[in-house]
Amino acid sequence: MVDVRIEGPEDDFSGTGNSNRRGKFQWSGLIVVLIVVAIIGVYFLSGFFLVGPDQVGLVKRFGKYDRTVGPGLGYHLPYPIESAVVVDTSNLRKQEIGFRTVRTGTYQTVANESLMLTGDGNIVSVELAIQYYIGTPEAYAFNIAGDRDIVKFTTESVLREEVAANTIDAILTTERDTISIRTAERVQRELTNLNTGIIVKNVFLQEVAPPQQVITAFDDVNSAKQDKEKLIYEAEKFRNDMVPKAQGEAAQLTREAEGYAQEKILRATGEAERFLSILKEYVKAPEITRTRLYLETLDKILKGSEKYIVLDDSSVLKLLDLEGSVKR
Repeated sequence: MVDVRIEGPEDDFSGTGNSNRRGKFQWSGLIVVLIVVAIIGVYFLSGFFLVGPDQVGLVKRFGKYDRTVGPGLGYHLPYPIESAVVVDTSNLRKQEIGFRTVRTGTYQTVANESLMLTGDGNIVSVELAIQYYIGTPEAYAFNIAGDRDIVKFTTESVLREEVAANTIDAILTTERDTISIRTAERVQRELTNLNTGIIVKNVFLQEVAPPQQVITAFDDVNSAKQDKEKLIYEAEKFRNDMVPKAQGEAAQLTREAEGYAQEKILRATGEAERFLSILKEYVKAPEITRTRLYLETLDKILKGSEKYIVLDDSSVLKLLDLEGSVKR
């Protein structure tokens, strides 16, 4: 029998062969260690994150909020131990209702959002823009899924209620600013109650107008109302012009009547005093007083002419100067 043997490297029991095998094993182990270290290093390096100047970083530990990190380079333990959410807190955000901005200075109306029912049964097209920012990033990041939908639906609901509480004339004129203010206040209350962390900055009514289908008829109605207001203004102007004149004339007539009455009273008072003085003299000398009154009366009747009295006394004619006697 022939013994056939094939020698190979594994059959080399020399010192050189063992040394080579140990060297290869050491290199293989070192490479594995370096790979593991690199993986661990990459794993821990994955915890670094960058927070912008207008942002804050919210670190969660096992899914629960743990701390807030300011602007700059931040670090958290690698996932799944910790994770971070970066929230923009400074820049104003905008939500449009009833329209969409196509490009700068150009927008398109969204009819199913803008058409609203007023309190007097009319339909009005209202376009609104609301500006807001994140005031409490923790509440914003962990209590709501997104800000755009909740702000849009809340604002649209409140706006429709405010429009339904007013007439179309008030909405188009006097109550426009009031509706904006009340909408902002009510939306803020709703968002605060929901703990969204959102702060409402401004609410603008961009356009408030009748629907396009009835705008011609509405213009006619407005024209008629303006004519009515014009006529009322002219009537008020005429009244404001005539009433003071009439009041002045009435005051003048009143003063004249009072003066006439005072004159009559004074004259009557004087006549009464004169009569009483004559009566006093009459009581003392009736004949003399009667003669004097008679002569004074004749003087008044024959005023402007010469007057003589012829007395028959012992057939002697005596002429009496009546004017002289009266003056005396």
